[in-house]
Amino acid sequence: MTTTADGGIVALIVQFLPFVAIFVLFYFLLIRPQQKRAKEHQALIAAVKRGDVIVLSSGLIGKVTRVEDAEVNVEIAPSVNVRVVKAMIAEVRNRTAIAANDSKPAAKA
Repeated sequence: MTTTADGGIVALIVQFLPFVAIFVLFYFLLIRPQQKRAKEHQALIAAVKRGDVIVLSSGLIGKVTRVEDAEVNVEIAPSVNVRVVKAMIAEVRNRTAIAANDSKPAAKA
């Protein structure tokens, strides 16, 4: 039995070509953008510092009062501090934005 008699290698390639094309499509449309977002989120978390206004994945907004290795202390109301795992930080807002717990506007430069 020869490979050329029944289509052989060419037929095998033609059968698997759609699967390869679908995998490449998924890679560029789903996997690669998700990896990029994950890297950006890791950089965002690593750059959190005291005084930053953050939004948690639960929707709470607060000001960072202390940064540790895996956790941050966040002031969510006057004199109300909570410890939060860094991975739960969804967004870091700029330092001049008014947090939910600030009653005075940001100082003008």
